[in-house]
Amino acid sequence: MKKEELKKWKEATEEEINNKIFELKKQIYELRKQLILGQLKNYSQIREIKKDIARLKTILSERKLGVKK
Repeated sequence: MKKEELKKWKEATEEEINNKIFELKKQIYELRKQLILGQLKNYSQIREIKKDIARLKTILSERKLGVKK
């Protein structure tokens, strides 16, 4: 996730962020399925998607705590 995209998600609604997290989790599921079948070529995709999910969850928790940067 690039910095410009991260700024966009900081301005997004909570529902949009949750939908994106759900989509990313579905992608991880598909990638893991490909990994088991031996079809996955780029293993680092799983790690990058996990990091993106963590970034989005951090944005949600910052909002709940009222943290402003």
